[in-house]
Amino acid sequence: MSVHSSSSAKSDATLGSPGVLFGRSADGLLVALVGDTAFAMVPGREGKFFLASGWRIGRPIPEWMRSDFYGHSGELADEAAFFLKVQENAKHQREKRALGRKDFVSSANTPWGPSQGATLYAEGVTAHSTAGHGGFKLSAERNRQVHPMLRSAGGWYEEDAEWAIVSFTFPHLFTAYERRHAERTIKDSWPDAWEELTGNTLAPGDSRTKDQRAFEVQHAADWIVISAISSEQKKGFVEVVATMGGRREEAAEERRFLVPEGDYKMGRFGFVIDPARHAVYDGPSSFIGWQRRAP
Repeated sequence: MSVHSSSSAKSDATLGSPGVLFGRSADGLLVALVGDTAFAMVPGREGKFFLASGWRIGRPIPEWMRSDFYGHSGELADEAAFFLKVQENAKHQREKRALGRKDFVSSANTPWGPSQGATLYAEGVTAHSTAGHGGFKLSAERNRQVHPMLRSAGGWYEEDAEWAIVSFTFPHLFTAYERRHAERTIKDSWPDAWEELTGNTLAPGDSRTKDQRAFEVQHAADWIVISAISSEQKKGFVEVVATMGGRREEAAEERRFLVPEGDYKMGRFGFVIDPARHAVYDGPSSFIGWQRRAP
């Protein structure tokens, strides 16, 4: 394992870049420090690992413990993947520092409640955080630069997905890491706009929304599961409720089926009933709502 020395980390910091230190925690985890952010490669289920993070752990790396880390930032295949993730974060932090964003106190009213703090990305581009959520506010002039297919009338863009619209419109205000995630989000959530603006066509697998549309068209006349529960009456089976095309409106006809547990693997957009393998079921139900329907 290649470990950066403390002296090299300090040298990086003098250049305006967070240093990168790798090491082992007191309980044997592979860990790293990038600026104030700590990372750990934590064992998960079935021999897999995931990336966890910590903030300003006030002890030397050899004294860190699993309890210093929180969250789940994605799976890791191996140590090489951990090193890549840490280096990616270090590059992201360097670029973010170079962008010169400025934090300031704000009492603005946002769609998510009073602002508890804000970051100025550039004139007319401000990110607000609140007690429960947050997002961007664009000035009227900046908002006019957003493509009509993506534009929010009020200039507010929430932090879960719509932030990507701001990044996509003003890429020079974001790091390479942020731009990659923004493009992924635009493809997944607004594929029509992405194709219109780039002149490219998204292939199957490139957009969640576009793939879901194709799934819904392909299976419009199939029974798709909307609820499932392990059957108490028929051991080894899953009792499911399905509607045609997976529709959930009140008027949609519902049918129950029994699916062998080995068959029931929820797909990306739902489980499709195979009439040749999955029998319609009208017997006693494990669903409370269906129990009440019984004569």
